[in-house]
Amino acid sequence: METVRYDRARAVLYARRWAFARNPAYYAFDGLGGDCTNFVSQCLFAGSGTMNFTPVFGWFYRTANDRTASWTGVEFFYRFLLANEGAGPFAEEVGLRELEIGDAVQFGRETGDFYHTCLVSGFRSGLPLLAAHSADAFDKPLLRYSFERVRFLHIRGVRRPDR
Repeated sequence: METVRYDRARAVLYARRWAFARNPAYYAFDGLGGDCTNFVSQCLFAGSGTMNFTPVFGWFYRTANDRTASWTGVEFFYRFLLANEGAGPFAEEVGLRELEIGDAVQFGRETGDFYHTCLVSGFRSGLPLLAAHSADAFDKPLLRYSFERVRFLHIRGVRRPDR
């Protein structure tokens, strides 16, 4: 498997295009618990070009009924990115200062229950600006969100199957 660079600019361009709309190639999960992680997965796919088709534990979307939980679920997305040793993007949890555009931010409650995923679309005064679905946004400042806990996921790269 070869490791390639994650195209951060391409992920953010995708976010800019679809932050206030829904790409018809994907089901919109707004009425089924929210579309936030689905949207960020789409952005990561735009920047990585690689899905992981491992049943159950991979990260892929074919249809609304043929996808992994990690494509749309906040906690499953987190676990996939941090544990992925196969195809697709992989990440590490970092501090605020280590974030780059195209990385992911997740918000949680004091209890440790994380409920929302956003994409870093830019920076202002050293703080991330975020793109999101469910409460649609692009370049919304981190501090305009209400949350008790936050975690930052830095995309380290993408693994692609040997061709």
